[in-house]
Amino acid sequence: MRRVVITGATGNVGSALVRALGIDPSVDAIVGIARRPAGATAEGGGPKASFVAADVAADDLVSLFDGADAVVHLAWQLQPAHWPSELERTNVTGTRLVLDAAATARVERVVVASSVGAYAPGPKDRMVDESWPATGVATSTYSRQKAEMERLCDAAARSGQRVIRMRPGLIFQRTSAMSQRRLFASRLLPPGAMQRRFWPVVPGVAGLRFQAVHADDVAEAYRLALHADVDGAFNLAAGPVIDAAVLGGHLDRPTVRVPPRAARLLHAGGFHARLVTSEPGWLDLALASPLISSDRAHDALGWRPSRSALDALDDLADGMRHHAAGPTAALSASGH
Repeated sequence: MRRVVITGATGNVGSALVRALGIDPSVDAIVGIARRPAGATAEGGGPKASFVAADVAADDLVSLFDGADAVVHLAWQLQPAHWPSELERTNVTGTRLVLDAAATARVERVVVASSVGAYAPGPKDRMVDESWPATGVATSTYSRQKAEMERLCDAAARSGQRVIRMRPGLIFQRTSAMSQRRLFASRLLPPGAMQRRFWPVVPGVAGLRFQAVHADDVAEAYRLALHADVDGAFNLAAGPVIDAAVLGGHLDRPTVRVPPRAARLLHAGGFHARLVTSEPGWLDLALASPLISSDRAHDALGWRPSRSALDALDDLADGMRHHAAGPTAALSASGH
């Protein structure tokens, strides 16, 4: 695997993957594509890494992909949430253009960032494998667009491209803290509020159970997939499954049950008042998404998460307490 091109190389997973490939002796060159690259030194890729400013939905990708052994497509836009058509331009149109350019440049394999959010509503009392329908949750813009990405990948695979899809749970790391706060949290929530002393109880939305994984572990799964003779989809999640009881036990705090309807009304009100940056469809998605089994990644890639889901969440919380940020600032909720 001599040359790897990564779109979205300065994001949450992209920054972790650049670090991982930077110390992989079988990778000679890393080309990171981002709308606002910060430079190889800042990104931790070492002398192997170079960075290019490009928009996957507008710029010439064929020349950037020429000579690549693999393309890892991580570019994805979450804001401005009030303008889903702008998100679709990057997320759906951009994915189609990446796949088309990779085919034109005769890239051997494309590894695409999908998500548990691509799945149709599913069970919370058992885990599903990659055969669960990737048709999305209708009320979530993110989920609908991930499902459309999956359809594009299906079409590319039918045409003969080797397309590998990663479907992780929630991805956390310390250096993504300020970016994820800006993308998802309330403007009224200061970073210091993540200190445990400010949480005498843990609020829990009834029925909400989710899985998480550390960005470094997700990056390792991508690295393994670049070298393995595989295709298709891979679920990625670490244990334990997190719900209010697990989180309350972890923090040694009692839990308070919040009805889903009340939580959604509060979320929707905050979003429409522009106090909360994430759309209420995110709560629908969290409540509807199935729990996922990572057995295929374990068996076919030899992947094992090195940190638990709670470790990943703790790393994010520590980053929020200390205002940790990656090499590039997150886009604001207005897209700037």
